[in-house]
Amino acid sequence: MSPSETLLAIIPARGGSKGLPGKNIKPFAGLPLIAHTVLFAKMCPEITRCIVSTDAPEIVDVARQFGAEVPFLRPAELAQDDSPLWSVLQHGLAWAQQHTRRYDALLLLDPTSPAREPSDIAGAMRRLREHPDADGIIGVSQPDFSPIWHCVVERDGWMVDLHPEGSRYSRRQELPVVYRINGSLYIWRTGFVRSQQEGTWRQSGKHLLYEIPESRAMSIDTADEFERAELLVKGGLISFPWLNESRVR
Repeated sequence: MSPSETLLAIIPARGGSKGLPGKNIKPFAGLPLIAHTVLFAKMCPEITRCIVSTDAPEIVDVARQFGAEVPFLRPAELAQDDSPLWSVLQHGLAWAQQHTRRYDALLLLDPTSPAREPSDIAGAMRRLREHPDADGIIGVSQPDFSPIWHCVVERDGWMVDLHPEGSRYSRRQELPVVYRINGSLYIWRTGFVRSQQEGTWRQSGKHLLYEIPESRAMSIDTADEFERAELLVKGGLISFPWLNESRVR
C-alpha cells in the first residue's frame, strides 16, 4: 500500500443489544456513544470514506446529527443476534465499491471501543504499508495479567492450567509478552475481506500487531463496563480530542 491508497472505514451499529440495550446511542461523556467514533473518524486524514452500517432508524438519526454518512439500512438478515460481523463488513464493502469506487483497505471501527486516537490509525496504516505481505493489522494491548500464568480451567473438579507451560515459570519477569485483541481497530486489505468467510480470518491470514496502551483498550458491552469507562473519562485518565471540537460547534 502507498500513502495514496484508499481506506474505507465501517462503523457497525446494530439496534438490538442484550448486554446494554440502546448502547450505541446511550449518552457517554457528553455525547451518544456512537458519536465519539463518528467524530474520531473525521479527525483521521487516512480515512477516505466512513460509513455507518445499522438497521435502526434511531441510530441513523443520531449518527447523521454528528455528520455521519449512513447510505443504506442494513438488511434484517445481517442484524440478528447471531449475524456474523464479517458478513456485515463484506456487505458494506460491496455496497461502497458498487456505488462509489474501489478501496484498497477496510477499517473496522467498533463504536463500543471509543478510546482510540487518530495517531493509532496513522501508525497502523504506516506499518501495514511497510509490510506488503500482510493481510491486515489488528489493535492489541498488553493485559494487566498474563493468561499464561494466571488462567486456569476446571477439569473433573480440579484446577488445571489453561496453558500447559504456565506452571513452568516461577517469576513474572520470565514470562513471554502476551497481547490481547482489544477491539480498538482492525484493518484488512479489501481483497482479503472479499475472499474470506466468517471465522476464518485469524486462521488463514497474516496479521500484524498494532499496540495501544491497555488504559485505552476499553470495550463497552455491559452497564458495568459503561460506568467504568465513563469514570476514566471524567477522572481525566482518558481524553477525547474531538470533544473540544464538537463543543465549539
